Amino acid sequence: MNPQLKNPKFYTMILTDVFVFIVALFLSYLIRFEFSFAQIDIEQIYGLLLWMVPLKFIIFLFIGLYRGMWRYTSVRDFWLLARACFLSTVLVMVIILVINRFEGYSRSVFVADGIITFFLAGGVRIFIRSFYAVRGNRGADVYPLVNTRLTKVLIIGAGDAGEKILREIMANNALHYDVVGFVDDDMEKQGRTIHGIRVLGTVERLPKILKRESIQQILIAIPSAKGDQIRHIVDACQKCNTSYKILPGIGELIDGRVSVKLLRDISYEDLLGRSSVHLNIKDIRNYLDGKTILITGCGGSIGSELCRQVVKYQPRNLILLDSSEPSLFNIQMEMQNENYYQHCEAILGRVQDEALMNDIFEKYKPEVVFHAAAYKHVPMLEKNPWQAVFNNIIGSRVVMEMAVKHHVDRFVLVSTDKAVRPTNVMGTSKRVTELIMQCQQGNGTRFMAVRFGNVVGSSGSVIPLFRRQIEQGGPVTVTHPEVNRFFMTIPEASQMILQAGTMGEGGEIFILKMGTPVKIADMARDLIRLSGKEPDVDIKIVYTGLREGEKLYEELITVGEDILPTVHEKVMVLRSNSHFNGAKNPQEAKKHLYHELDELTKIALRHDAKGIKIKLKEIVPEYTPQENESVL
Repeated sequence: MNPQLKNPKFYTMILTDVFVFIVALFLSYLIRFEFSFAQIDIEQIYGLLLWMVPLKFIIFLFIGLYRGMWRYTSVRDFWLLARACFLSTVLVMVIILVINRFEGYSRSVFVADGIITFFLAGGVRIFIRSFYAVRGNRGADVYPLVNTRLTKVLIIGAGDAGEKILREIMANNALHYDVVGFVDDDMEKQGRTIHGIRVLGTVERLPKILKRESIQQILIAIPSAKGDQIRHIVDACQKCNTSYKILPGIGELIDGRVSVKLLRDISYEDLLGRSSVHLNIKDIRNYLDGKTILITGCGGSIGSELCRQVVKYQPRNLILLDSSEPSLFNIQMEMQNENYYQHCEAILGRVQDEALMNDIFEKYKPEVVFHAAAYKHVPMLEKNPWQAVFNNIIGSRVVMEMAVKHHVDRFVLVSTDKAVRPTNVMGTSKRVTELIMQCQQGNGTRFMAVRFGNVVGSSGSVIPLFRRQIEQGGPVTVTHPEVNRFFMTIPEASQMILQAGTMGEGGEIFILKMGTPVKIADMARDLIRLSGKEPDVDIKIVYTGLREGEKLYEELITVGEDILPTVHEKVMVLRSNSHFNGAKNPQEAKKHLYHELDELTKIALRHDAKGIKIKLKEIVPEYTPQENESVL
């Protein structure tokens, strides 16, 4: 039995509308005959009511006007009401036309009946919503909490998100917010109101507004705001000692719903200064939907986010491969219990295990491979360069060879901007994997690489370290005052991998337009301020000197590469003008490169750090290790 049938309010709604139907018909006759009762045929009205009221009720019920609660009546409900009134009017007129061709009836009566029904039924719903809204506001006055004071709030952004936040604040007395006004840069909105709350000015006037109105908290409701806008707002808030929270970007909101509960403290990701990457959903779905996908390094920061993105496109199977047992277990449980995706296989193993990789490809037959498995900690690999050889280089070669052998359709390699004119073993090892990838062409598998800057919040990145140092009271350690890096978020990195898979034809290296590089020292100061403290006053910044293998700045292209635009406005492609060691074709380049890699492997098996770096220099001539003199 439908639970709604047990609800007495359901029958009250029906009786109210039945009364509206009766009143509407009587009013229609009165208006048509200019309130002259002598001309009104009462018996005709009674005869019409006997079948018009049930007909209207059935139409209202069928369209769904009794499913919702009138206290939450919305614009959508009024569109449904208009549709129901129009449909019932048309059906009534068709029935009368068929029965007696309107003999003895006035057509205008039935048109007026539909219009009056809409206004009366809509008026009742507005009254109910207003009643509950007023009663809710009075409840806060009648039953005030002890020592509760309203927080004076300013909303930045007089758009859809700002309006929804205001509406929720007005309806939820437990929030204890007093919205003083809006701020918005749209000049057409200046001086106008939203639910009675004025737009007080632009962001440029924010400091004056904060002081004049004694604002205690700012709610930033601009989901599409760029980093420099957020930075400007944060600076103004800090100067006026005003706290602030931000609404997450639209991509983070579930089903587009905006809620005060989603407001959070501003994080460094909000200050990056780039609008989000918009994906070509159709093309991505075309190559992932119903396919078997293998993700190596699935437990890492990039690999795990890649898993979350991929399952949205309904692959047939997802093969998870990682050498870390806890990381592999965590992403498997997340896929099954949080994403409700059950078609995944978790395999614990190393990519350089050739027999295991062959078994995986033979058993599961992946059609798309995302290769994210790699060691990436620069100082660690400077001390242990043989691990970069075994995992980053040999492991990548094994996975690529298996992809060719088992006829994989697409292979996307995750690379790094540290591969450009590398000064460390990690970057050089990734440059070698790019060379291996470019030697694989002409074998039926489309290979491509994606070159990243630093990924904010990934394991081993500088931001988690800075945050821990700030929590401990400092100091924050920065290697050099001039060191800078390109930055991107984990979702951006994963989305770019998916996008690259749609565009690659073979051998390309894709990069994201990442704006201007960010100074690490400036980043440290921003994070200190976001923590409510003052750099070099509350938290000291200490410069420790460049680490092994580290350079002042990173680049995105290397010698012999041409940068070209793509169909995606934020993605560029690099094409190499030459093959490895001057070879005439990929096959010859592969032969020469593999010979060098065999020699490199022998040196790595001896754990000869100096010999590894010398051989890497021979393979990648632009590699300039910091201890260049001693190595060469």
